[in-house]
Amino acid sequence: MAREISLELAEIANGEVLGYRVTGKGDQVMVLVHGNMTSSKHWDLVLENMPDEYQIYAPDLRGFGISSYHQPISSLKDFSEDLKLWVDSIGLESFALGGWSTGGGVAMQFAADYPEYVTKLILIESVGISGYPILAKDAQGQPIPGQFLKTKEEIAADPVQVAPVLAAQAAQNKDFLRMLWDMVIYTQNKPEENKYQEYLEDMLTQRNLVDVDYALATFNISSEHNGVVSGSGDVAKIACPTLIIQGEKDLVVPVTMALGIKEGLGAKAELVILENSGHSPLIDSLDRLIELLVKFTRAGD
Repeated sequence: MAREISLELAEIANGEVLGYRVTGKGDQVMVLVHGNMTSSKHWDLVLENMPDEYQIYAPDLRGFGISSYHQPISSLKDFSEDLKLWVDSIGLESFALGGWSTGGGVAMQFAADYPEYVTKLILIESVGISGYPILAKDAQGQPIPGQFLKTKEEIAADPVQVAPVLAAQAAQNKDFLRMLWDMVIYTQNKPEENKYQEYLEDMLTQRNLVDVDYALATFNISSEHNGVVSGSGDVAKIACPTLIIQGEKDLVVPVTMALGIKEGLGAKAELVILENSGHSPLIDSLDRLIELLVKFTRAGD
């Protein structure tokens, strides 16, 4: 029987109000951070199917789901600082922290800045330590090697990766979003139809696409320049054991990003490549994903 999930609200110290899903009352505490174009809703199958000893929290980042968006964000660190205020507001002090895609970047930044909170770090199809810069496009819409978009205005005008999604969100065009996700996210398996409809509705709650894309382009915790900004070197501050989960057939985040995270974290990190899985192991490889989460977080107990 699926576990009951409640949807709550918490006002944090900067004036934002974050929605979050919570389930379970066990002594294994886990926080899960969603990715771009989603919210905590997309964690529902994980929340429903984890073992009973897990108490799991999944926030809606600022500008997603039912969370507020009073002040625009410009960095993944803004999300990470929200996360810090949120866990403090609900009394969480020690937990395993997981992030999917963009959420992986938020989780890495949080683990670097607040290592005392994070017992273990789980990165699922995560953006790399050098972020996710967007290449400029030529007149035919083809990427121009080495030429990156560097402002929010340039990113908003990108004719391939950004402008069509903005238009779909503005028009509440679920058919376009379904086509996009079928093409690049749900490449191996698809959610059941009623679940897919719920996810599509959830995608339309996003109010910050350009800001998030800019934050991804300027996220860089490596020690190198990523073509847009210099690296902060914060990856060296991540101290906890880390599990990197990467779909072999991910069309959004290439395996090279997972390899870069592994190299940046060194011996404290373990990389698992999922066969026949794309950018959403939450759908493509749910049973295997839960198996990995449980094994990693139970290890050493």
